[in-house]
Amino acid sequence: MKHRFFMAGVIAATVFFAPGCNGSKEQTRETATVNNPVPVKFGDPFVLAASDGKYYMYGTSLSDGFEAYVSEDMATWEPLGQVYKGGGEDQWNVDCFWAPEVYERDGKYYMFYSSNAKDNPGNEGENFKIGVAVADSPAGPFADFLDRPVFNPPYPIIDANVLFEDDGRCYLYFSRCCYKHAVDSEIADKAREDGFCDEVEESWVYGVEMKPDFSGVIGEPQLLLAPPTKLDDVQAEWESRSVTNKEVNRRWTEGSYIFKEGDTYYIMYSANHYGGKYYAVGYATSDSPLGPFVKSSSNPVLEENVSKGGTVMGTGHNMVVTMPDSSRYCVYHGRMSSNPGERVVFFDRLEIDSAGVLRVEGPTTNPQEIVVK
Repeated sequence: MKHRFFMAGVIAATVFFAPGCNGSKEQTRETATVNNPVPVKFGDPFVLAASDGKYYMYGTSLSDGFEAYVSEDMATWEPLGQVYKGGGEDQWNVDCFWAPEVYERDGKYYMFYSSNAKDNPGNEGENFKIGVAVADSPAGPFADFLDRPVFNPPYPIIDANVLFEDDGRCYLYFSRCCYKHAVDSEIADKAREDGFCDEVEESWVYGVEMKPDFSGVIGEPQLLLAPPTKLDDVQAEWESRSVTNKEVNRRWTEGSYIFKEGDTYYIMYSANHYGGKYYAVGYATSDSPLGPFVKSSSNPVLEENVSKGGTVMGTGHNMVVTMPDSSRYCVYHGRMSSNPGERVVFFDRLEIDSAGVLRVEGPTTNPQEIVVK
């Protein structure tokens, strides 16, 4: 028997009037009343609004690949089971399958993901690379598109995100892992003075043009985002909370997601320990897909609310889905204070005002209405 997960209890048809050639034309929109968190236990969630009119959700949950859920109305989510299996004898990857993102291109579906590579001559503790798998359906099954990673930088990388431009170019964004990447900063100096740690490792977000057939990259990766080095930097307090609260001696910049609004590129990213309560989201903007990017003074745009009397913490690794009425929703994982060891999925409204300032109306646990068709 298939089990069904409910994101909402109410589906409604809303009638509105749109202008037409001969006056107003009556149209119907289908809405769903949804509640956070969605009862799907994913980390790093990604929602694909597919051309078949359905919504597909992928995320981090399995030790040997990825599973998915499908919905026709964003209210009822049906499990599809495992849609990609890795770690096989003939595959390049071995374990730690994280952060899948699926893109529909020319009738095919391409899944970019992170995993540990078998080829590990240095016997490194973290040997993450980015792979791509392909399927004829968003429901899978996905099979490796290449028998190797997309490319092989001299450091471990995770959290692939892809931007497709109108001119046919595509860009790959990823995070260099913290592993063996200690960085000098005033934040690290203070951590030493406080007796917390001898060094602070960091992860940084890079971007690089990718070959249109996904077989490799063009040129060298460009550094786009990194934690601030000065204590008086406006971003330093929120991006360093895992260190200053002695949670872990690492500062992350990861889980990037890029999209374009007008002539501006918005790149969202997560900072702090993905397993802790201080995980949060900020963003930066640029007029070029490879930067330079300027972080927003309004960061973070999504963070825990337990300190304000709420019940949500560890909010991060987001993406953005656009609904039929052009409204945008930030899809991310978080943790409930009642069960901090479990990651669950949230949807919250994302808006960009007339001044170009991005805001996420969350985290919320109240009912909200979303136009789904």
